[in-house]
Amino acid sequence: MTHIDSIVETDGALILGAGIAGLFTALKLSPMPSIVLAGTRPGLSGSSAWAQGGIAAAMGDDDSWQSHAHDTMVAGAGLCDPAIVDLVAREAPARIEDLIALGTPFDRKPDGTLALGREAAHSLPRIVHVKGDGAGAAISATLAQRANAADGITLLEGFHAVELAMENGRVTGLFARSGLGADARLILFRARAVVLATGGLGALYAVTTNPLESRGEGLGMAARAGALISDPEFVQFHPTAIACGRDPAPLATEALRGEGAVLVNTRGERFMTAIHNDAELAPRDIVARAIHRQILSGQNVFLDCRAAIGADFPHHFPTVYAACMSGGIDPVRQMIPVAPAAHYHMGGIASDAQGRSSLPGLWVVGECAATGLHGANRLASNSLLEGLVFGARVADDVRGYLQAGRLRGTPPAPQRFASPAPPVVLRQAMSRFVALERDADGLRAALDVIARVEKTSGEPALLNMIAAARRVTAAALTRTESRGGHWRSDYPKAAAKGVRTFLTLADAEHIAAGDTARPRRASK
Repeated sequence: MTHIDSIVETDGALILGAGIAGLFTALKLSPMPSIVLAGTRPGLSGSSAWAQGGIAAAMGDDDSWQSHAHDTMVAGAGLCDPAIVDLVAREAPARIEDLIALGTPFDRKPDGTLALGREAAHSLPRIVHVKGDGAGAAISATLAQRANAADGITLLEGFHAVELAMENGRVTGLFARSGLGADARLILFRARAVVLATGGLGALYAVTTNPLESRGEGLGMAARAGALISDPEFVQFHPTAIACGRDPAPLATEALRGEGAVLVNTRGERFMTAIHNDAELAPRDIVARAIHRQILSGQNVFLDCRAAIGADFPHHFPTVYAACMSGGIDPVRQMIPVAPAAHYHMGGIASDAQGRSSLPGLWVVGECAATGLHGANRLASNSLLEGLVFGARVADDVRGYLQAGRLRGTPPAPQRFASPAPPVVLRQAMSRFVALERDADGLRAALDVIARVEKTSGEPALLNMIAAARRVTAAALTRTESRGGHWRSDYPKAAAKGVRTFLTLADAEHIAAGDTARPRRASK
C-alpha cells in the first residue's frame, strides 16, 4: 500500500471544485460544515470565471418558465428530460434572486430593473449579464467572497484530486495530491458526502475555450469507481472562438450575435442566412458546423461587429474587447477572425433530480454532471443556471442525509503520481476524429490513439483523462445517427426517436475492443 501522508476528516460535506457550482453548493449548505477543495484560488478556477454570456431565467414581465422550458427542449434535439427541464426553468428566477441577495452586480436598466439580453435559440430576452460579458467572473468573485466569510465553509487551495476513496461500494472520500516533486504529499479526505463539481473536458481537445484544468478528471474518477456515465458523446463546440493562436482560445460571446453581429467569409458573404431561418442566432451546433465547413472549403470566417456594436464595443463587451486587442484586433474597426472550439460537455456523470450519482455517497453538480437538462445540444446560458439550480438541490439533499459520527477504516491509497497535462497526441486525436464531424473510421482511430496513450503511463491523473476521452469516443461510435452536438458524416440523419446513452466503464471498454453493441439506453 502506498503511504498516506495525512488524513483529513469532516462530519460535513467534501466538495471538489471551487467554481460557481461548488461554491454555491457550499453556501447553500452553510452553516453545515463543508470542505471545498480547489486546484487554484477559489473563484478563479475552472470554466465558471470565464463564462461570458450570462444566466438564462424567465425574469421579464412578458416571459414565462414554460417558454424557457420550451426553448430548452427544442435546442436539446429530442434528448432532454422534460421533468428536469421544467424544474430548472421553474426554479431559475429564485436562483437569480439568490445571487442578487449575495451581491452579484447584474446589469440594470435606468429604471433599476434587470437588463435582459437575448441569445441564440431563445425566443425572448432572458439573459442576465454583468458588464455585458463578465457574468462568470463577477458571480465567481461574489460567491468566493461570501464563501470565505461564511460559517462552516473551509476553502483549501492547491489540491489535485486523483481518485475516489471507496469502502464496500460506497464513496467515502477522495485522495488528493499537494505539493510537487520530493515535497508531494498524498492526503486522504474523508466525508460522509462527497460532491464533485469538477467541470468539463474541453482541454482534451486541441482547440478549446476551456481552461487547461478542464480535463474530464472528475468524470474519469467517477467512471473508474464504477459510476454510470450518460450522454458523453455530446460535446458542444462554440462557434466563435477568436482565432488568434492562443491556447486556450479566447471566446467571442454569443451575446455579440444577439446584438446583431454577423458572420461573413473571406468573400464577404453572410452565409448563415442561407442555412437557417434564425441565421446567426441558430442553435450553436448548426452555426459551428456551418463555420467549420466554410473553413474546410478554404474560407476564413469573421464576426463583423462594426455596424451592430461599433464604438460601444469597449464598454458593452470589455472582456472580448481586451482579448481582441491583445491579439492585435480592434473589433471597433476590424472584423474578428473566428473558428469553432470545444466549449461545453452536455454529457457527464449520470445524476437524478437531487444530484445523486449511481454511487452511494457521491453527488455531482455542474458541467461534470449529466442531469438530462441539455439533451443533445445545450441552450445558451443554461450552463451556469444548471450549476445553481442543482447546487441548491444537492445542498438540500446532503443536508437531509448527513448525520453525526465518523467513518471507520482507511481505504487503500492509490499509487503516487505526477500531474501531467493532457498528452498532445490525445488532444490532436480528439480534435481530428471526435469533434464537429465524426465517422466510424475516425472514431476507431481515436480509440486506438487512446489505447496507445494508456499504455505509456499508469498515473491516475492520466488514467482519469483517458477514461473521459474513451467514454466520449465510444459513445459517439455507438450512436449511429446525427443529433444536436453529435454529427456523423456516415449517418447524417437523426433517428426517428431520440434515446439517451448510459454506459459504464465495462461498456466503454467493450466498445473500444470492437464490440459495438449499443450501451444501455433509456428512451426519452
